[in-house]
Amino acid sequence: MLINPPLAIINADPAVIGAIVLIIGACLLIDLLVFARGRQPTRKEAILWSIGWLILGLLVTIPVILLSSPADGVNYVTVYLIERTLSLDNLVVFLLIFGYFAVPAAQRGILLFWGIILALAMRGVAIVVGVELIERFHIVTYILGALLMVLAWRMYKGAADHVDPDHSPFVRLIRRFYPIGDYHGSRFSTIVGDRRVVTPLTLALVSIVAADIAFAIDSIPAAFAITEDPLVIWAANGFALLGLRALFSLVEDLIKRFRYLNQTVAVVLGVVALKLLIQDVYKASAPVSLGIVIGLFAAGITLSILADRRDEAKPNLG
Repeated sequence: MLINPPLAIINADPAVIGAIVLIIGACLLIDLLVFARGRQPTRKEAILWSIGWLILGLLVTIPVILLSSPADGVNYVTVYLIERTLSLDNLVVFLLIFGYFAVPAAQRGILLFWGIILALAMRGVAIVVGVELIERFHIVTYILGALLMVLAWRMYKGAADHVDPDHSPFVRLIRRFYPIGDYHGSRFSTIVGDRRVVTPLTLALVSIVAADIAFAIDSIPAAFAITEDPLVIWAANGFALLGLRALFSLVEDLIKRFRYLNQTVAVVLGVVALKLLIQDVYKASAPVSLGIVIGLFAAGITLSILADRRDEAKPNLG
């Protein structure tokens, strides 16, 4: 049996899909132009842009409700919040990759840009494949739930952010066929003598691609636990990935400020995985799912703030 083309699977108005692609593309272009030539945003700029992208992502709920239904609007917000939070973990991995390959600050912007583009593409493929598999084989739902539960446990134990690019098969393949040179501006390869060599920028990009593939496999099951509408999932993923260049400069501070962020995300993923595994027995409504997700995130943030205040209140015995 032939696999249906993506638009047939999504079963939505091509004009709506085209509009989403154009809006996300325009936003990515704005992001690229604002931080052109590797310019690093100031802390104030990063905060304002991050808030702006967050508001934009949430405002998309309105057309989703108008064009589809209130339930789909609630599902969109739920998936958006989950994916937006998971994108922080994605950025942490990018940060580790940049540190591993000592990527110059001026070149990080272009890698982030391509990392976001590739993440959108990878997640689009994962959504299309996921919808096809779920429609044909119901057992896939339980497999996705089990995978998500494993991811939740790894994240809770702090093992999800481990990065060792030298063990990546993609990086090994490049090292096998090409010699590695030094950085040469924003070039991915250059000529040294009479040989073409790749720069460490190529290895960093390949490592980001590998990370994008892993995150697509990890994050899409979480979205399917909320809704099986691929258009809602892809739109939520697309808007959740906007503004990561601005958010990147804040990620280290956010991780420090919200010390229980990883554990909170792990609990959210665990609950979402459970929702997938028991959906044939009990299917939570869209508002209930959104309420649980918001409640867990609020609890994690509150506990982090209280822990910081408790530490600040401790007398300095040194």
